Amino acid sequence: MTRRHERRFYYLADKREMRGEVNRPATQSERERSFRFSEIVAGTTPAPSDALIEALAQVMTAAGADVDSHIPAGFTYLGQFVDHDLTRDVTNIPFGTPVTTPDLLAQGRSPAIDLDSVYGAGPGDPHDSIFYATDGVRLKLGRTQESTPPPVANLALDGFDMPRKGATTAEPLEARMAQIPDPRNDENLAVGQTHLAFMRFHNRVCDRLAGAGTPSAMLFEQAREMVVKHYQWMLRSDFLPRIVDPAIVDDVFTYGRKVFEVDATVTPTMPIEFSVAAYRLGHSMIRDKYNWNAVFSAGGAIGDLGTLDNLFRFSGTSGNLNPGTDVNNPLEGTLERLPTNWVADWTRLYDFVTDGTPELAPEKGQLNFTRPLDIRLTNPLANLPLGSFGGRGTTVPAMERNLAFRNLVRGRMVGLATGQEVAAHIATLVPGVKVLTAAEILGNDLGGLSQALRDELTTATPLWFYILREAGLNSGRLGAVGGRIVAETFHRAIEGSRISILRDPYFRPIFGPDQNVFRMTDLLKIAYDATRGEIRPLSPNAPRPAPRPAAQPALSAAPPPTPPPTSPPRT
Repeated sequence: MTRRHERRFYYLADKREMRGEVNRPATQSERERSFRFSEIVAGTTPAPSDALIEALAQVMTAAGADVDSHIPAGFTYLGQFVDHDLTRDVTNIPFGTPVTTPDLLAQGRSPAIDLDSVYGAGPGDPHDSIFYATDGVRLKLGRTQESTPPPVANLALDGFDMPRKGATTAEPLEARMAQIPDPRNDENLAVGQTHLAFMRFHNRVCDRLAGAGTPSAMLFEQAREMVVKHYQWMLRSDFLPRIVDPAIVDDVFTYGRKVFEVDATVTPTMPIEFSVAAYRLGHSMIRDKYNWNAVFSAGGAIGDLGTLDNLFRFSGTSGNLNPGTDVNNPLEGTLERLPTNWVADWTRLYDFVTDGTPELAPEKGQLNFTRPLDIRLTNPLANLPLGSFGGRGTTVPAMERNLAFRNLVRGRMVGLATGQEVAAHIATLVPGVKVLTAAEILGNDLGGLSQALRDELTTATPLWFYILREAGLNSGRLGAVGGRIVAETFHRAIEGSRISILRDPYFRPIFGPDQNVFRMTDLLKIAYDATRGEIRPLSPNAPRPAPRPAAQPALSAAPPPTPPPTSPPRT
């Protein structure tokens, strides 16, 4: 069984070594791999003890009511989608088995924000051509499975599910999994529907460019460039300032990096401080239930909220797409595709009203918000489905199903520096950065820890915990340490992409309300036609989406895009 999301070793490019259970020099084949991990700070403090990790995990996932932040809930899963665009471990080893041959290690992502998780190697690649329609330009979409009333839910809708393997695979455990370049984007329904939105966005951009007369031989590459640049613009202007102190984001994108790979001429790498600590911020944002759509919401047709358990269940990687089943049994149930009554209502996940589209207000004001960025994780994350980490078919100790525990252990596995060590290093490069005090680290929610564990925590705080505590003290946004790591890694990943808005200072978005604005809501309004009821297809007050072949252009009559303006470079 594949052990996804786990790495027994990390290659540190700056040290030319493998860091893991036993640190050792890297082999020649490992050094030649194009995707490398790096280390911003070399830690010298002893690794956290088992007792501290288990105690923190229990506190961080303790039962309690979810509370709202100021961030619409869709950004939780957009963040997860971006994570999968940046890094992917495709090592195939049994759970708990040490890596004995370095060549077993395989990395499936470039450290670039380039949507390779959606495009794979492109339609010309013999392996990845299966992701594309017969025209070799647009991406294949899937079809939902008819489900229960209300109206629309009893229809099979083309383009509202990702394509699934079905009879194309000889492995029954994979039959319901999405046929996409990165199977992790089918590990919960919210990130799966987000991935689908980007597939649809690509197809609609293709339709518009074709309508503007783009030659068919150039259509895919021009569409991909347009999609990636709009994606990068949206992350810079709409996503990052919501999760990172905006002053840090502006400083990094205006004046450049101070902490991570300041020299842009070196081959880009992925810092483990980002991948194993800072960017695991999204785990704090997850809720235990959502007003998902007009069926599964407070006062909905069925009356139940969309629970986190069901977001896992209605996926192919972590669940089995069937209601009332054992989420850990991939073969249970009869449905082979996503039931229509579980398609996303985007008006409940993103704030279209504030973004200037009041007619897309959610039913009954049921806009979902994330949990605040702090050290608390919603309680269901103390008991992850086995499929979410490749554990199906195995017996896993209860603590290993706790997401906080897994994150803290991962940090120890790769020898992450402590929060204090990373903060002190950043303070030498960025004026005004201060290390959290012992009182700030302890807060008022760790009273159950023994004095020995409190002393260990305040002198050598695990970096992931430190960054979340810092965010909780910074009005729910990543601060001087976490925010700096995330903003600079994003900047480097955009800069290092083959397609990059940082290397094209004349680029301006053409799919937003003006030439300086492009938000996730704008992307969704291109990907889904609101006049056809596609943004909230189950709402009784929305137009009824008409079933149609997935390959048929949806916006063939749309006006052609305007060319980018020839204005001075952005600052």
